[in-house]
Amino acid sequence: MAEADDDLVRIDASGVTRPVGETARVRLQGREGEFHVLPSPPHLVFLRREATDQGEGRACLLSGEIRAPGMLCDVVSLLGRTGQKGELLVLERGSSRSVFFEDGYVVAGRSSIASERLGETLLRFGVLDETQLAACRQESGRRSIRLGEAAVHLGFVTRERLFGLMALQTQEIFHAALVVTAGAFYFLASFDEAQLAVRHHLSIPTLVRDAVRRMHEVRFFRTRIPSPHHVPVATAHPLPPEAELHPVYAALDGKRSVVDLGRTLGLSEFEATRAVFQLVQSGHAAIHRPRLTPKAAVTVYNEVVSLLLIELDAIDQGDALREHVARRLGATPLSQVTQGAGPADDGRFDADRVAANVAGRPDAPAVEEALRGWLHDLASYALFVAQPHLQRAQARAKGTPAERVSLTLSGMLEPLAPAGGTAPGDRT
Repeated sequence: MAEADDDLVRIDASGVTRPVGETARVRLQGREGEFHVLPSPPHLVFLRREATDQGEGRACLLSGEIRAPGMLCDVVSLLGRTGQKGELLVLERGSSRSVFFEDGYVVAGRSSIASERLGETLLRFGVLDETQLAACRQESGRRSIRLGEAAVHLGFVTRERLFGLMALQTQEIFHAALVVTAGAFYFLASFDEAQLAVRHHLSIPTLVRDAVRRMHEVRFFRTRIPSPHHVPVATAHPLPPEAELHPVYAALDGKRSVVDLGRTLGLSEFEATRAVFQLVQSGHAAIHRPRLTPKAAVTVYNEVVSLLLIELDAIDQGDALREHVARRLGATPLSQVTQGAGPADDGRFDADRVAANVAGRPDAPAVEEALRGWLHDLASYALFVAQPHLQRAQARAKGTPAERVSLTLSGMLEPLAPAGGTAPGDRT
């Protein structure tokens, strides 16, 4: 079976349907039951579940493929003008986002991505620290209540402040959905009110304008600020910065990253990045390489390699990459600090265990300094091994271009890049 056929389903001349690939089999298993075959163009098959005692499945009023960031701007603008009530479900490989619409407004958002959930939003805006977030999760599980309710119950945030932060979370989910580069979207009629933790009335034209502005501005930001983990440092300047930039300028201590500044000042990552960019442009700040703790460095590596394995598992090449990475790991000094830390099947190391291993070494400062380079070397090698497989899959099916995957993951690796361009440790 060809690599690109993993999600293939075959329909024979008699109409009998069977999955060809493993992904297709799993997807069909999750939809066991009876379906109506709806009218569709010859190259598409559209099925809708038969009505049951629990009611008929929601109608799909709009759907399509996403092939470039920003494609959904026109779709959401249309939804705003028509005033339809429903759920815009945006799917990309391994994740989903939902934006809920009613009467021309966005009323709520939901995401399966950990960094876009409420707990991470409260952490990112500096409302909670790691210890408080852990306490909220424990309280939420113990009392069977939502995490936001747990934060209010524990006195970490007022209900009014929580309401505003959940609106910001919805905005971030909306913006993230609009910049998806490859996937599919479905607008489903109506929605169950029980799905909504809170209701807002966010202007769709304003959200779209902000999203478009972000897409354009971020490209400029990344030319001077390669990642949110980079550290802005105040420079000597004869004149003070603009008044609106004073709080950010005053918070530049040479240690806080862009993300840390956001947490300290209660700004979104985008707002903090824009302010730092303006300070760099005016000469009031310079950008230094990230100051990553061992745990943070492993987290960056984990994000890159786990996403890469998702791509390769979809074409049955994930295990080959795991074997290559394991051999490479065993031949580098990194193996000494990852003992008992994995990697797991998804390619991730246990960041806490690696940090503990580093801290327990007599040469801990030197190892901590070298760790970033070792991780960068291993992840770069994984990208090198994966590239031919991604290119072959692209040649056989019109999927996400291999170059785009490589560029995206290389950009995510930027915080680990050594200053001199050469990773310490293994140089084979």
